[in-house]
Amino acid sequence: MAKEKSGPKGKKKPRNKPTSQKWKHYKIEGDKTSRGRFCPRCGPGVFLANSCGRLYCGKCHYTSFDKAEIEAASR
Repeated sequence: MAKEKSGPKGKKKPRNKPTSQKWKHYKIEGDKTSRGRFCPRCGPGVFLANSCGRLYCGKCHYTSFDKAEIEAASR
């Protein structure tokens, strides 16, 4: 025996997408602007994400680990 369906559920609300926050990758010091770390494979314009002691490129999946993290893990 099948259960009876409840009333109409309605339409889901659209969720806002997170912004890219590109302004966080640049630093302004006086009249000069400086970029953050960029991917050595992809070139300037593709920034590296910093998480858990490593730098990661989301485009080509390049990863570089911090030397301090590697030395601490090997001990």
